[in-house]
Amino acid sequence: MNRNSIRRATTCCLTAAVVLANSSFISHAAISAGAGSLISAAQENQIEDKKVDDKKTDDKKQNNSSTAGITQIFVNSLAPKQEAIDTSIEVVQNEVPVVKTEYDDIAIAQVENYVNVRSIPGEEGEVLGKLYNNSACTVLGVEGEWYKVHSGNVEGYIKSEFLVLGDAELAKSVGHRVADVTTETLNVRADASTEAELLGQVPEGEELSIVEEKDGWVKVAIEEGDGWVSKDFVDCSTHYVVAESKEEEEARLKKEEEERRAAEEAARRAAEEAARRSSESKSSSSSSNSGSSSQSSGGSSEPARSYAPPSGGNGQAVANYACQFVGNPYVWGGTSLTNGADCSGFVMSVYAAFGVGLPHSSSALQGVGYGVSADAMQPGDIVCYSGHVGIYVGNNTIVHASTEATGIKYTSPANYRTIVAVRRIF
Repeated sequence: MNRNSIRRATTCCLTAAVVLANSSFISHAAISAGAGSLISAAQENQIEDKKVDDKKTDDKKQNNSSTAGITQIFVNSLAPKQEAIDTSIEVVQNEVPVVKTEYDDIAIAQVENYVNVRSIPGEEGEVLGKLYNNSACTVLGVEGEWYKVHSGNVEGYIKSEFLVLGDAELAKSVGHRVADVTTETLNVRADASTEAELLGQVPEGEELSIVEEKDGWVKVAIEEGDGWVSKDFVDCSTHYVVAESKEEEEARLKKEEEERRAAEEAARRAAEEAARRSSESKSSSSSSNSGSSSQSSGGSSEPARSYAPPSGGNGQAVANYACQFVGNPYVWGGTSLTNGADCSGFVMSVYAAFGVGLPHSSSALQGVGYGVSADAMQPGDIVCYSGHVGIYVGNNTIVHASTEATGIKYTSPANYRTIVAVRRIF
């Protein structure tokens, strides 16, 4: 019997009771639906009188023999069907279910720089966009040596030799697991409990790197260290670098050029303003010192700290200006370089002195200016971390409004935490 016939076997049940008492016979049979006309309804003979003639006795013996024969035929036909059913159950139990993971359809580009996404599965296809090294795409199908893929706003074909498909470890290594803050003020705690010590706070809209996930809690990276937040107050997702369409590439290059020109103009104006202030300061100092002398008033007080105005219009000028505020306080939500600022408020206010408007959000600062690689950082570049941001000052060092305990300070090396992005304004 083949497997298909095994699976089509019909289950049948029979209950039969045969009682022999002197010359009497009683039989009961029941068959579940599907057994067909294999056996008729049970036959019942009742003895009304102990004295019966020989003819009726012979008839009953014949009936006994006939019914017993039918019963034996039914049992014989059920035996192989029951065996078939048992075999079918064993086959089902031995089948191992295939569990699909989120990485099965994800392919990662492994190329020198980028690979073209084409309109048809062939080198003659129109170039629709580019998939850069370690960028991800979803594989929709296979046509010969080509994968049909979707990535970002691009859908087309890439030769399979340039992609690694279904490698979970590779996908995890190039992906960035993040938690977007969805509450006004997110408490980050030292342990996965509402009773644990408060490690720090993060405002709504920030994007935090995920370190670990368990039991409704997420461990995230913030400036104060790695801490736990409830999943009720964040949206978790995996970010990959995706393909860039031809139109997106053209728009990006145009935007970068416009931003460079705007930065050059802002730098020129900042330099002119610095020169004007410097001239006015020298003139005022000369007037106030002519023919006058200072006298002690008997009490001594620490002189107010003075700060040089911004001078120049390049990244080094930004770094020099920012460094003079080291030692000033950190204030959550603040923007004052002297009385207190948080990390993004510090960066925003430093650049504001050079005529550049920036957002008051560490996550939003990841999209300003244009991106450069971490190994190509220059003074003045904005260095972005998970929930934090600083300004690169050279010599593998950043200046930043760190925490309430430390205030505005230097930190080296610049990659003391994982760098998410580096953005250049000048």
